[in-house]
Amino acid sequence: MIYLVGTLGFICGFFLGQLLLLRLLRGVSNEELLNNKGLQWKFGMLNWLVALLAAASSVWLYNHYFPV
Repeated sequence: MIYLVGTLGFICGFFLGQLLLLRLLRGVSNEELLNNKGLQWKFGMLNWLVALLAAASSVWLYNHYFPV
């Protein structure tokens, strides 16, 4: 069950990261997104970090509220 909670937390965190990127990159042109490698690296890692944090927090919450 813990794997299911972690996976669902990761997926929800990934979608949350995408929504965050949608807000943060609103004024950036498509050409700059495609050509600026520093921008791709910075915001790409931000999305994965949000997904990992959401997965870790969902597992922690599961263990906290449903102890074994």
